[in-house]
Amino acid sequence: MPDREIAKTTPASRLHRRDGATIAYHRTAGKGPGLVFLGGFMSDMTGTKASFLEEHAKRRGRAFLRFDYFGHGESSGDFESGTIGRWAEDAVAALDALTEGPQVLVGSSMGGWLMLLAALARPQRVAGLVGIAAAPDFTEDLMWATFAPEIRETLERDGVYRQPSAYGEQPYTITRRLIEEGRRHLLLRRPIPLDCPVRLLHGMADPNVPWQLSPRLAGALRSDDVELHLVKTGDHRLSTPADLALLDSVLDRLFATLGG
Repeated sequence: MPDREIAKTTPASRLHRRDGATIAYHRTAGKGPGLVFLGGFMSDMTGTKASFLEEHAKRRGRAFLRFDYFGHGESSGDFESGTIGRWAEDAVAALDALTEGPQVLVGSSMGGWLMLLAALARPQRVAGLVGIAAAPDFTEDLMWATFAPEIRETLERDGVYRQPSAYGEQPYTITRRLIEEGRRHLLLRRPIPLDCPVRLLHGMADPNVPWQLSPRLAGALRSDDVELHLVKTGDHRLSTPADLALLDSVLDRLFATLGG
């Protein structure tokens, strides 16, 4: 779900994947544990939260990384060819190639699903997780399960459905491949074997990802160190000054717990 309040940035660097694709990124040097931002579906690394987190990290001298998945933002690739598995691979590749030591992953919406998949793939590299309206399993539970029969028929027939955006922007492009491949990565059907500290923030007025998903995620995580922060008037983006102040505070307290 996009966060389109764009900030001007310097030209992105490029991480070259084995298949010839390039992942655009911005990296700031600093102390560890580092901070990595994972954006949402059809979003990119220039949104409000990404820019805020970069400034948060700079003020504290902390290493920071933001990047665009395949088919997103400045990265190469066709968005309609993207899948949850491909984007999770991008996250792991960025973690492996562009960071050193333990990292705290901050995932917004779809990024919350991808941060969990990255943490499961590289548990030794992840010191903590922060989900902002985290949306694991959204392709199945928030898309396919809620689609009217005619939308399902469109997906089956045409392989693509363009869902109008609640934000008046370009429609969400949903492919049959996205739905079908997403089923290989569903997490909430069983306990999630992660033991790191996890902080979940969710707006109770979120029209895209129901806030009840975050308590469900908290219950599925094996970790005992899980906090849930609900904002009664908060929307999906959680990008108001008050929302960002909460995120700032949650991060500072998490890093204090980690000794960083």
